[in-house]
Amino acid sequence: MRKLNYKSAEFWGCFFAIFGSVSFAAFLYAAIISKLLPPLENPVLSAVQLNNCYCFLVPLTLPILIVAVYFHWLSMKLFKHA
Repeated sequence: MRKLNYKSAEFWGCFFAIFGSVSFAAFLYAAIISKLLPPLENPVLSAVQLNNCYCFLVPLTLPILIVAVYFHWLSMKLFKHA
């Protein structure tokens, strides 16, 4: 049996937690905070600010996530009883 390396597991856990936090902060800025700020002079930030698609990303992703979780549960049930 393979010995568990706690240093590696701790590193990857922290890495994924930080990556998830940064991704959430970037989405929060693009979807909500940028709309509340005055017009920006930076062309990249201005493009994000004027884009209206990010506001619909999470509400439209939730039904797909529910279907994906259901199919994952179903496949695990079928595998368990096969």
